[in-house]
Amino acid sequence: MTVLVVIEHDRGTLAPASLEALAAALRLDPHVEALTIGATADALAPELAAHGAAVVHQVHAAVLSDYGPEAWGEVVAQAVRVLRPTVVLACGTDRGNEVMAQAAARLDLPMVANCVEIDAATWTITRVRWGGSLLEQCTLSAATKLVTFAHHSHEATPSVAAGAVVSLVVELDPSLSRTVVTERVERTAGVTLATAPLVVGGGRAVGSAEGFAPLEALAARLGGVVGCSRAVTNNGWRNHTDQVGQTGTRIAPDLYIACGISGAIQHWVGAMASKQILAINTDPEANMVTKADYAVIGDLHTVVPAITAEIIRRNG
Repeated sequence: MTVLVVIEHDRGTLAPASLEALAAALRLDPHVEALTIGATADALAPELAAHGAAVVHQVHAAVLSDYGPEAWGEVVAQAVRVLRPTVVLACGTDRGNEVMAQAAARLDLPMVANCVEIDAATWTITRVRWGGSLLEQCTLSAATKLVTFAHHSHEATPSVAAGAVVSLVVELDPSLSRTVVTERVERTAGVTLATAPLVVGGGRAVGSAEGFAPLEALAARLGGVVGCSRAVTNNGWRNHTDQVGQTGTRIAPDLYIACGISGAIQHWVGAMASKQILAINTDPEANMVTKADYAVIGDLHTVVPAITAEIIRRNG
């Protein structure tokens, strides 16, 4: 078996999700190869080797100066025709699923997205459906298996390999540049909701946009960021970019402090990868409370400022 992992990056900055994909690939076979797209990704070879890539195939072309789903999908398709891997794997991020779908269409092959477990002996696959509320089993019989693993379903694990670098030549039609990124609006640098080690989330019980001030103060003290439920964005209290959930951002912090959040399935899908969850809620039967590792049954307007005050006291 040969497993080829499509490496996701942004102009040479490695996406942590790619290391998750390498970890998933190593569970299928100890010999894993990686595919990097664009010259800006060449410097990633040592890090990929440190996470299990025995061979790193590098693709260069003028049209690959930035991300483009059609161009990247065509690269993967050509790589499959040349390298003939048994499995092509990527992480199930928006970009990973998009590129693999493009490749599948070009190769006229099925693609199974958001897998969490694969039995390589029978190619029985368990995958996430309905935003995480359903696990589906299917069997994949294609000659070349195209799959993506659900984001945060595997943890990146160092596994040193040779990391031999090989250049892979492809021919890309200039028309593929039509979907390549040409302009960007840079966001303020810093920790994002998706990458924060700590998230303080607020729900409808926060009561207003102004009610998020104590949550902001707590998050600032703990080096985290503030998130919210869909009810909050529907009320216009926070921007959609702060929403945690199936239709928002999926988080995986070391600690998620859920304040006044009932824990509807749509929100739980976005928060369930958190390593630890502390729920603050007046309802001991709330879904978020029953699923949390720890819970404080009380009014968030009293509890959150008290936590912040205690942190300040202990820090002197």
